[in-house]
Amino acid sequence: MNLKAALAITMVFVGCCSNVVFLEFVVKEDPGAGNLATFLQFVFIATIGFCTVGKFGMAKRNIPFRQYLLLVGFFWTSSVANNYAFDFNIAMPLHMIFRAGSLMANMAMGVWILKKRYPPLKYLAVFMISAGIAICTIQSSGDVKAPRKTHEDAAEEEKLKFIDWLWWCLGIAILTFALFVSARMGIFQESLYSKYGKHPWEALYYTHLLPLMFWLPTASNLIGHVEIATETPAVEFLGFILPRQVLWLLLYVSTQGLCISAVYVLTTECASLTVTLAVTLRKFVSLLFSIMYFRNPFTLGHWIGTLLVFVGTLIFTEILQKCLAVFTTDDKKKK
Repeated sequence: MNLKAALAITMVFVGCCSNVVFLEFVVKEDPGAGNLATFLQFVFIATIGFCTVGKFGMAKRNIPFRQYLLLVGFFWTSSVANNYAFDFNIAMPLHMIFRAGSLMANMAMGVWILKKRYPPLKYLAVFMISAGIAICTIQSSGDVKAPRKTHEDAAEEEKLKFIDWLWWCLGIAILTFALFVSARMGIFQESLYSKYGKHPWEALYYTHLLPLMFWLPTASNLIGHVEIATETPAVEFLGFILPRQVLWLLLYVSTQGLCISAVYVLTTECASLTVTLAVTLRKFVSLLFSIMYFRNPFTLGHWIGTLLVFVGTLIFTEILQKCLAVFTTDDKKKK
């Protein structure tokens, strides 16, 4: 691994882990703010890119516009779907565990589209990751109540619980859809870079600039959540007084910019599957922090599922095999 790839992985962990923390603050303040958070993220990165990469509209593209349209379709769809899932009774820990399945989705897409073949241990690793996600999903299905007051009438309360569960199922379907769209995007990026060369900053700019028009139909939704954000209690930050939700959104957008930039650089230095692996491990660091800091519910079943995902990831990266090889070598030397 070269220095550039190592630095990018470090920035992925720093930027993306802190970004998840601020996103959880955002959705705890307003569960429906995912769409607004995504929009602000796109505006921020597109603005920076217009000044630096786009040279105020004067720079020439290295990758054809048509290819960017396809890439934008994948990226915008997966980003919006992932953040919309919070509006369907999806808790943050489940959201992070579920998205760790990107490794499984990436492998499936690689086998299907690129006709790749992997060693048996890698298939075992992906099976463990899939099983872990399934266990965590099942464990989370028992507590999917929407943020509302409990109804006094028992029959009415049961009806509302069933409706909450149906919304949760829709949220799981949205996450599954986003998972495979994101995996397909990773493979498409890999093919683009192999054909047209590595241009991560240009790709980052266009994938955030072109989708901005897609938010026009959701303008009323965005305005509504902006109003909610401005009405939250004021807090002081670096000498400035801001509404609390506005502060969380600003911190989320800035750390998301760092996170995505690092991921895009990493896609130019490593294969799609390696990138997915780095992002997967980062999600587990975020998951542990979310459980401990935000006191999110985490049962024994969740821990078993998490362990399966984590061990499966270690097997996939061959870290576990290397550790076993070291111990085996040491034993042989002692004998």
